[in-house]
Amino acid sequence: MSESVLETNYEGLELVHRGKVRDMYAIPGHDDKLLMVATDRISAFDVVIDAIPGKGKVLTQLSLFWFDLLGDVVDNHLITADVSEYPEACQPYAAELDGRSMLVHKTQPLSVECIVRGYISGSFWKAYQKNTTVCGFAFPDDLQESDKLPEVIFTPSTKADLGDHDENISVNTMEELLGKEMTRKISDISIELYSRAADFARSKGIIIADTKFELGLLGEEKKLILIDEVLTPDSSRFWPLDQYKPGKGQPSFDKQFLRDYLSSLDWDKNPPAPKVPQDIIDKTKARYEEALEKITKG
Repeated sequence: MSESVLETNYEGLELVHRGKVRDMYAIPGHDDKLLMVATDRISAFDVVIDAIPGKGKVLTQLSLFWFDLLGDVVDNHLITADVSEYPEACQPYAAELDGRSMLVHKTQPLSVECIVRGYISGSFWKAYQKNTTVCGFAFPDDLQESDKLPEVIFTPSTKADLGDHDENISVNTMEELLGKEMTRKISDISIELYSRAADFARSKGIIIADTKFELGLLGEEKKLILIDEVLTPDSSRFWPLDQYKPGKGQPSFDKQFLRDYLSSLDWDKNPPAPKVPQDIIDKTKARYEEALEKITKG
């Protein structure tokens, strides 16, 4: 079994942020760039749970695939993922960085995360069961779990710090934070990205039920671009098309498998996380790898 990369520490580079999965570094002499490293950490319910060997490489390769496929919808922060082209300060760590890192433009991330939903599942399904108006959207009262929604919807959320929980907000609240015109632009971009990706993934036998994008502002002109990871099993729900049956939860290629296991435990979903059995780690790893294989190669 390959060794997991749970945490990185690179002398000569400045760690500027350690997130749930990614470690971000500033590079001396390159103030407009960042090194983004996808570790093998896996989080659920906004808590870092464990490590899935090779997961960071799966996330990186999928993101690179989608950046290329969707590049005509909106520009993104990728400069290169070729380690040989990274600045000299990164070269001592080339072996570990290869396949799990990107050199990216430094941006000002938006204060909201951009969630797009095509199907009703997860926390959204739970909220719908209590009230058929969710996040400002009124839905028919006869939807079943995992049903396709009448239309693709944009439901933003606030960003959480490590260990905290993201919080859904209404589009009206987002307009108060970012303005109506910016909110409309972000919503249009997010829905177009999801719709294009969902159509492509369906041709590969995968339903993308929902996903989360992050956008940022680049340079003095504050150009809106796509940042972070995109359309990975960490940020999306991937369901096998040939097993899709509304009215219940779906089998998945993403970390819902891990979430389901954790939900079966007597755990309050706050740190510290429970120890995850090796077979759950192995099965989660296999699902991530299958998603990469199906989407990028089919």
